[in-house]
Amino acid sequence: MSARSFVLPDPIMSVTKFIACSRMYNVSAGARARWDDLFAWLSGQAGVALDIIAYASPAPLPELWKRPDMGVVFMCGYPLSRWCDAGRPTILAAPVAAASWAGGRPYYASHIVVAADGPIKSASDLTAAIWGWTVRDSQSGYHAPRRHLDELLAGNAPEQSPVGPLLNPTGVLEALRSGRIDVGAIDAYAYELLALHEPDAVAGLQILATTKPTPCPPLVTSPYAPAEMVSALRQALLRTHESQDGRALLHQLGLVRFALPDLADYRILAERADAVDQRLAVW
Repeated sequence: MSARSFVLPDPIMSVTKFIACSRMYNVSAGARARWDDLFAWLSGQAGVALDIIAYASPAPLPELWKRPDMGVVFMCGYPLSRWCDAGRPTILAAPVAAASWAGGRPYYASHIVVAADGPIKSASDLTAAIWGWTVRDSQSGYHAPRRHLDELLAGNAPEQSPVGPLLNPTGVLEALRSGRIDVGAIDAYAYELLALHEPDAVAGLQILATTKPTPCPPLVTSPYAPAEMVSALRQALLRTHESQDGRALLHQLGLVRFALPDLADYRILAERADAVDQRLAVW
């Protein structure tokens, strides 16, 4: 299928090629290569020209999510839950991981991890630990572990101040190995990709707990994208598992399919964060 050009409404811009970016989940060179493979395949299936970019860290993710040429880009569910104006990105689909924590749904969780040879030996030690966090608008690296600790504290104040921002899972891993923090949270799907494509990165870690599952980061597109393009990309994603080639690409990424979540599903992320704000001000 040949790629089409699309004209976005003035005064935005005319776009001949939209971007695809797996930034949130290109956690290693191997993982990024597999995402690039999937995006290239998706471009052909949908007939939409995609410029596959890295947008490497520490480039700010909020700026990526505002781009009018955003075609297929991962977005964290927490900022999506807070986005109220007309510029909010449009959900295309969300991944369904093969791992048990997903429960066959477009959900994910955060692993609460420590260094296997570090000072924290059991979940009962977590309330006295030094926690690390990524960025404050991250569900997996900030809000999920914050809520987990709040439940462990049962109304008590934490004994240690947290350390952050550590930016991303790589920053958490480095802080754990250097002893700068005792415990951190890593997006369970990012952990899965590291285990698949860069197992040395998670060697020597111990998962003490896994947070409760929540709606996972979806693939989104610009709110200004033409409806025919949105439909073509969405349908191609939702049908990926129906072909042998598509299933092979999904398998390399630890996925079984893509699903279409409801934007309303993400509201729980903001609601839970607001509730924890009342009790865990130190974070």
